[in-house]
Amino acid sequence: MTISAVEIPVESKCSLVGLAPLEAVLFDIDGTLCDSDPIHYYAFREMLLEIGFNGGVPITEEFFIENIAGKHNEDIAQALFPEWEFQRALKFMDDKEAMFRRLAKEQVKPISGLDKVRKWIKDRGLKTAAVTNAPKLNAELMISLLGLSDFFDFLILGSDCVHAKPYPDPYLKALDLLKASKDHTFVFEDSPSGIKAGVAAGMPVVGLTTRNPARLLMEAGAAFLIKDYDDKKLWAALEEFDLGATQVSA
Repeated sequence: MTISAVEIPVESKCSLVGLAPLEAVLFDIDGTLCDSDPIHYYAFREMLLEIGFNGGVPITEEFFIENIAGKHNEDIAQALFPEWEFQRALKFMDDKEAMFRRLAKEQVKPISGLDKVRKWIKDRGLKTAAVTNAPKLNAELMISLLGLSDFFDFLILGSDCVHAKPYPDPYLKALDLLKASKDHTFVFEDSPSGIKAGVAAGMPVVGLTTRNPARLLMEAGAAFLIKDYDDKKLWAALEEFDLGATQVSA
C-alpha cells in the first residue's frame, strides 16, 4: 500500500503577513492533518477489484489522484459508476468508508510538525475549524485519533453545504461560524479540489505536497507549498506575524 510522496519543484513568495492581524486558521483533514490517502487508495483498489471494475485491472495511483482524492463521495460515486443506480453507488462508497475506518484505527499518523503548528495556533488564541469533504464518521474518527478533538472550534462537512469542495461553500460556512474575516484567515490544504475551494472563498491557501503533484497544487492557486508542518518556509511565514506584533507593541 504505497503512494509516492511528491517533490516541490515550484518556489513562490512564502508570506502571509498581509493577513495580520490573524484571526483564524482552517484545515482540511485527509492528507492535511494526516497522510491517509494511502489507506483510501488501498480500500478503493481492493473493493473495486472485488467487483471487477476496469476489467479486473487494479486502479493505479495516478487514477486515484485524478479521479478520487479530495473529492466528495457523491461525485466519486457518479464518476466511477455512471451506469449504476445512484443508491447502489452510494452503498459501495459507504462500504468502502467502513473499510477505511477499520484500517485507519491502526495506521493513521499525523503529518510531521502538526503538534508544533497546533501549539503555535493555540498559544495565540486563534480560531480554528476542520473543513472536509469526508463523511462525518471518517472526519470525527481522524480528529479523535490525532488527539485534536479539543483543538477545533467547528467541524464543517461538505455534505452539510449546498455544494462541497471545490466550491467555496464549506470554507464560507467556516468563516461564518467562526465570525472570522477572509482577509485575516488562511487555509491548509493538500488537494487541488480543496485549494480551489479555499481560493474561491477569498483566502490564501498553503498547499501540502503530501501526495498530490506540486504542479497541480500551484495551478489550483496555492499561495505556496510546504512538505509538512516542519517546513522552514512555513515557519518563516508564521514568524512574520510574531515580528509584526512585536513591532506594533513596541
